[in-house]
Amino acid sequence: MQAHQSLATAIGGPPRGGAGETGDGTLDRFADLIVRFAANVQPGQIVAISTEPGKLDLTRAIAERAYRAGAKFVDVLQFDMHVKRSRLLHAAEDTLDYVPPWYGERALALGEHRAARIALTGPSMPGLLSDLDPARAGRDQLPFLRESAQVVNARTTNWTAVPCPTGPWASLVYPDVEPAEALERLWDDVLHMCRLDEPDPVAAWTARQDTLTGVAERLSQRRFDAVHFEGPGTDLRIGLLPSSRWISARFETIDGIRHMPNLPSEEIFTTPDPQRVDGTVRSTKPLVAGGTIIRGLRARFEGGRAVSIEADEGGELLANYAQRDDGASRLGEVALVDRDGRIGPLDTVYYDTLIDENAASHVALGSAYEFTVGAEDQESINRSQIHIDFMIGSPEVDVTGLTADGDRVPVLRNGAWQI
Repeated sequence: MQAHQSLATAIGGPPRGGAGETGDGTLDRFADLIVRFAANVQPGQIVAISTEPGKLDLTRAIAERAYRAGAKFVDVLQFDMHVKRSRLLHAAEDTLDYVPPWYGERALALGEHRAARIALTGPSMPGLLSDLDPARAGRDQLPFLRESAQVVNARTTNWTAVPCPTGPWASLVYPDVEPAEALERLWDDVLHMCRLDEPDPVAAWTARQDTLTGVAERLSQRRFDAVHFEGPGTDLRIGLLPSSRWISARFETIDGIRHMPNLPSEEIFTTPDPQRVDGTVRSTKPLVAGGTIIRGLRARFEGGRAVSIEADEGGELLANYAQRDDGASRLGEVALVDRDGRIGPLDTVYYDTLIDENAASHVALGSAYEFTVGAEDQESINRSQIHIDFMIGSPEVDVTGLTADGDRVPVLRNGAWQI
């Protein structure tokens, strides 16, 4: 086997060897990009960090950089999937959907205090819940909180979600190499897709966002009535609302703080008409929901509702999620991803929705983003307690814009923008 050249080593010194650790310089540069660019922490802000076991080093580095940026207070909240497993195994059935009210109150309070929010993603214990009863697992959606969607739509916090490599996650992505090498490879991938290998990562991201924002503006100007996905196992028409507006991951709070909600992000997205989705779709990548890996997902939509959800593995869990409320079986997001990003060309499944959804076009069951439609369509968007993305795009999947007059306009062909 050819020796693996570590990007983490090249740009930040030798790895220290622990889970979630790269060289000192690399970790600091990564934390600085997260705090100062992606979340754009402002002096005097409260900074909330959501993390998991195994991600302590990056959590601490982010906290340090946040205080250096002038944070008033850094509040760290850790969620342990092992504790969730114990609940699913032993708690009474009628308690599994209970969420302590202070969880939601905390999320809303962060909005009221105009806090910055940083979440570290990546499965810390992949597959830990896969052997459990999907009906029971589907009742407990933590750490997801419905109040988080309210805060996002209110645009009261500048926030970002960023992948943090861990040993178990690395071994899932690279199962055929030794754990230490797998972790090194995953760190290299994450640093590459976050553009930490660029002399000026902020400038690199700014240029990429400019490109995606330009595409989004052109799509919005066309005022398509629907988009049509066609490929192996997929023939899906997704209606759009009259005021649906395509945007990139260049967000701005109501106070004017620009931030990047996902790092990395290669998508443009909008809110569909939840009543006008019809056809069949097949996922092109696995997804992780509630700690369970779902592979080979297939869904059929009629009149906007997912009337059938099946999968080769883990499908019952998503089917149960889709019954959570009236909007859980309808779409709240449709997103397009081209082939020029940093993730797709790596040709790797990462089992982290944040990453995989930015390698391929995708849709989401559940809640919609209010700020992608005009005031006249606010009552028409989908609302739900869930928001679960799954990937449906690939170079083999064509995306076509449909006009109200019936014209068909190519949008993506072989992963390349046509508009």
